[in-house]
Amino acid sequence: MLSSYVLSGIATLASFVSASAVVHRDAHERVFARQSSSCIQVSVTFNELKSTAWGESVSVVGSIAQLGNWDTSKAIFMTATGYTASNPQWVATVNIPPGTSLPTTGRTVSYDFDIRNTTMSPDGHARQVLAINNQYPGPTIYANWGDMISVTVHNNMPNNGTSIHWHGLRQWHKGSQDGVPGVNECPLAPGQSKTYTFQATQYGTSWYHSHWSSQYGDGVVGPIVIYGPATANYDLDVGPLPITDWYYPTVAQIAAKTMHVNAGPPKADSALINGSMVIQGAGSYSRTTLQPGKRHRLRLINTAVDNHFMVSLDNHVMQVITNDFVPIVPYNTTHLFLGIGQRYDVIITANQASSNYWFRAEVQVAAGCGDNWNNGNLNAIFSYAGQSGTPTTSGTSYTQRCTDETGLTPYWNSYVPDGQVASQVTQLNTWLNQTTNTDGSLTLYWNVNGSSMNADWSKPTYSYIYSSTSNWPSRANVLTLPTEAKWTYWVLQSQAGNPYNVAVPHPIHLHGHDFYILGTGFDTWNTGKIAGLDYTNPTRRDTAMMPAGGWLAIAFQTDNPGAWMLHCHIAWHADEGLAVQFLEAPSQVAGFDPKPSNFDSQCAAWNSYAPTAAYKKGDSGI
Repeated sequence: MLSSYVLSGIATLASFVSASAVVHRDAHERVFARQSSSCIQVSVTFNELKSTAWGESVSVVGSIAQLGNWDTSKAIFMTATGYTASNPQWVATVNIPPGTSLPTTGRTVSYDFDIRNTTMSPDGHARQVLAINNQYPGPTIYANWGDMISVTVHNNMPNNGTSIHWHGLRQWHKGSQDGVPGVNECPLAPGQSKTYTFQATQYGTSWYHSHWSSQYGDGVVGPIVIYGPATANYDLDVGPLPITDWYYPTVAQIAAKTMHVNAGPPKADSALINGSMVIQGAGSYSRTTLQPGKRHRLRLINTAVDNHFMVSLDNHVMQVITNDFVPIVPYNTTHLFLGIGQRYDVIITANQASSNYWFRAEVQVAAGCGDNWNNGNLNAIFSYAGQSGTPTTSGTSYTQRCTDETGLTPYWNSYVPDGQVASQVTQLNTWLNQTTNTDGSLTLYWNVNGSSMNADWSKPTYSYIYSSTSNWPSRANVLTLPTEAKWTYWVLQSQAGNPYNVAVPHPIHLHGHDFYILGTGFDTWNTGKIAGLDYTNPTRRDTAMMPAGGWLAIAFQTDNPGAWMLHCHIAWHADEGLAVQFLEAPSQVAGFDPKPSNFDSQCAAWNSYAPTAAYKKGDSGI
């Protein structure tokens, strides 16, 4: 019997078991594949944990010649040299050429999202929520690497437009599906529906969220799990654990006020872990069950608006195996910093006394990246099977910070050319500008090189792409990258604002690409730092922390034609314009990604609705 898998960065695989044995997806294969800069073959080892009867065997078959091209008669037989009753391990090693193409499973997973206004009490305190399918967080999207994903969104909110962005998914040659209003599409008007369709070209953990202003903070958000290989063994996948700050007024109300006051960011009322929390005696804690002696894969996601967290599980070590969608060389830690938009997959071994343990998410208030009235009590419960009740465990000390984990080494080695950095690096300076309007009111704008982004909901960037024109407004903050297969280098630098110097950290997120982190610093960038940057297998991810008052140097290669946002993921800052869009090889977009059949009708519906909309656009729109 065949049981489909997506196990490796280079092939779609399945496992074949003779006789009547069945291999299930939660057998949790480990793929070992380290690549050197000079190799001509990648040696990939597949480990399958499967209990079999005497005389049964396990084979691997997949979508490439080295794995039989789905012909089970050519499957690669696995060996059971190390097989024991407690560790029923089957192993096969295959040599595969680097660069073997992205897997295509031929399978489509479909979801239906109904977004409505409702009232919910995730921590025991009622507030208005914009919920998907009447739940918070929204439904988890599950897919295999190489699957097509189809999501139909119905906007049944009476007074809000919307859009859905698939955070971290590259939308390879499919930028029209990236879901940013004013960039890839017009907002979806009330009463309208649309279907997003795209391929899962990466594997790991992420999340989807509305990109319509700060709407995701009011509920339009949910996890994404794409099954694929792991860089360490585990026994059970306990799924995603999204963590967010939580506000009792709506985030839309708070954002509108924050943009016009001379004050610091608002303080969150509480936080939610997997959609629940206890505060002032109300609500309940999220509870995760651990099986004694087993290794559990936990998928951590920061879906917050403003808070950055340090997470830990009392008395337990976390083995970190991914950052964002990038597999990394595993390492162990007791505390893990989680910036807004970032994800980490960790393996937790249940090797302590059978009991209940606090999982802690602590806002880094002292370090300056968020504040929360309920900080110190933002917990969830991890219980060993058969245990219940409230934990009595204690946390351990650590130093608060707003900087990323260090030493995150991609499992697949890669290298960034350094010979042309000095001539090609572009500096993007950011600062906060406070403007006094004619009526005496204040407006705050975050600038990039002197321009605060203002997306045009009525005519998105893709309208210009599909009509082969380039007269977009200056505040679209378009940076054109006309040439493909070219390395680009960028330094984001914090500068003094007007009239105040607001030096705060920024979680910087790039759409359409992963980027390489060449370096960071708390000082002022200068070209003398180029020689000291990291070009040999540097950390690669899609969201990284820019230090307060400092700089972040990144690089990526132009290989994905489209319009891609680079923005701060603090909702207030994105609302206030801290964003640019990279317009990459616009002349090639239509050839890869023809205009969707509903593109014009969606804009027509929005432009018909917008003049009478209850809430007018008052921010950047993203």
